[in-house]
Amino acid sequence: MAAETIRLSSEPGLWTDRQGTAVYTRMAFAGVDMMPHWKRLVAQITDDAKGAGIGMDLSIISQLMGDQKTGLAIQADSLRYQQLFRSPCAAASPKLRVLALAAQMDIGGNTPIEFLLAGSDIELISLYVVPGLPLPNPLPDHDVAIVLAPDDAKSRETLALIERLVPHWPRPMLNRPKHILGLDRHTLCESLRPIPGLEIPLTNRIARDWLINLSLDACRLTDVLQDGEFPVIVRPIGSHAGLGLEKLDDAAAIAAYLETRPEDTFFISRFVDYSSADGLFRKYRIVLVDGKAYACHMAISEQWKIWYLNADMVLNEANRAEEARFMGLFDDEFGARHHVALAELARHIGVEYCTIDCAETKDGKLLIFEADNTAIVHDMDPVDIFPYKTQQMRKVFDAFVAMLYRHARKERMQAA
Repeated sequence: MAAETIRLSSEPGLWTDRQGTAVYTRMAFAGVDMMPHWKRLVAQITDDAKGAGIGMDLSIISQLMGDQKTGLAIQADSLRYQQLFRSPCAAASPKLRVLALAAQMDIGGNTPIEFLLAGSDIELISLYVVPGLPLPNPLPDHDVAIVLAPDDAKSRETLALIERLVPHWPRPMLNRPKHILGLDRHTLCESLRPIPGLEIPLTNRIARDWLINLSLDACRLTDVLQDGEFPVIVRPIGSHAGLGLEKLDDAAAIAAYLETRPEDTFFISRFVDYSSADGLFRKYRIVLVDGKAYACHMAISEQWKIWYLNADMVLNEANRAEEARFMGLFDDEFGARHHVALAELARHIGVEYCTIDCAETKDGKLLIFEADNTAIVHDMDPVDIFPYKTQQMRKVFDAFVAMLYRHARKERMQAA
C-alpha cells in the first residue's frame, strides 16, 4: 500500500475474531491444562481468513506450552490469510476503537495491550505489519492507532515500514517507531545521561572478538567502554528476561563467560551496586503514561539480578508489605523524590507509553536499567496473596485508557 492511498472503512468483516494473548496467558498463569484447548482449535482450523484467527490462537497456546518454533510457524502461515484480528471487548457497544500495529514475532515481543484494556469499553483491532506482505486496503476505521512492535532486530523492518506511513496516517498514532528505536540500550543511555538526578551507566555494543581481547589483556576496558571499570555487566544483544546476563568481576571472568555463550555481539556496561542499607536489592517497574509515572511493581532480593518472578515476594510477607507501601504512597514518596527526573526522562524518550525498570543508588539517584514499550503489565497475581495490587493495576489500566481517549478527542477537536 502506498502511503498516499491509505483508506479507512467502517464496513464490518475486514478483520477476523480471535481470543488473543491475554485470554490464554491468564489460563496458563492459573495452571490450566492448555492441551485440550490446543486439540479443540486444531479440529476447527481452516485455510482461510476465518481459520487465521484460530491459527493465531494456536500460535499463542503453542508458545505458552513451550513450543515457540511451532507457534511462530503457525503464526506465519496464518498471516498469509489475514493480518487484521479483533480481540474480545468487555463492552457490547464499544465507545472507542484502537488499531494496534504489531510485528510478526513471539508473544513476548509486542506490547501486551490486551491486559491494559482489560474491562474497558475500547475495541481492539490488531494489524500485523509484515515485510513483504501488502497492508490490507482498506483498513478498519479507528479513533487512534498505537505501535506495539518493539525495538528489536526482528522488528526493525516493520518499524521502518510503519514510520514511512506516519506522515500520511489519517488518525493519531502513538508510540511512533522513531521514538521506540530510541529505547535501544546504547541510544537510551546517551540521550538520558544529561538529566539531573539520573544514573545510567554507558552501554556499548561489543563484538565477541573484543571481549576475547579483554580477557587476554590485549586491550583496556576503557578502550571499549568510556566509563568502564570492573565489575561490568554483559548480556547478549537481543536477549530478554536475563538470559545470558552476568556480572563479570575481572578479565578472567570474561573468558569463563564466553565459554558458556555462543553469541557474536553483546552489550557491556559498568555495574552499579544498588543495594540498600540492609544489604538487599530493590528493583522497581514504573509505568509512564503520557509522561505521568505509576507504580507497577517492586521486587526485593538478596541478589542483584532481580526479576519479579525470582524475587522473594510470594513467600515473604514483609517484602509484600513493603511493596504495598511503595504502591500506596508512590506519589508522595518514590514518585515525589524522582518527579523531575522521571518527567525529563519521559520528555526525552518521546513515547506516550512505556515501562521503566529502575532502582535507587546509594546517593539517592534514580538508576535506570532499561525503558521498554513491550514489558508485560498485568493483574494476574493471586488476590489472596497480593490484595493491594488490584487497585494499583486498575489505576494503571485506567490511565492507559484515558490516554487513548485523550488523544482521540484531541484529534476530533482539531478536525472540528
